[in-house]
Amino acid sequence: MLVNGAVITGKGASKGRTAEEIDQIRAVLRGRFDDLSAEYEEALAENHALRLAEMGDSAGDDQADSGSKTAERDAASSLLRTLSDRRTQAEHAMQRLEDGTYGNCEGCSNPIPWERLEIFPSATTCVHCKSNRERRAG
Repeated sequence: MLVNGAVITGKGASKGRTAEEIDQIRAVLRGRFDDLSAEYEEALAENHALRLAEMGDSAGDDQADSGSKTAERDAASSLLRTLSDRRTQAEHAMQRLEDGTYGNCEGCSNPIPWERLEIFPSATTCVHCKSNRERRAG
């Protein structure tokens, strides 16, 4: 199977791996982490610029201006949290690869289906455990 350009064979992504396959998976995960880090830093800089502009440009704002700025601030903060979470997930996946647990569900220890890893290389649970977790949280 191919995970964003990296070859993953067998049912479980951590068993029966060659050193070359592990290096390919590591490169995909590292690339994902680096891309997310760059995106996070860019969003952080934009958020900082937005806050600086707000501080110097708030005199005479009416309610609509204040509400608009609040909505922008909330959207920027939400983006930063999302990027940070995704970056942490990629980092966790890289650690699991090093530990030899990558590709196995953290809930039931069964292999995560390769289709799931292909779509979401940072997945830590199989579809069944993920569904159960979401049902309990909802």
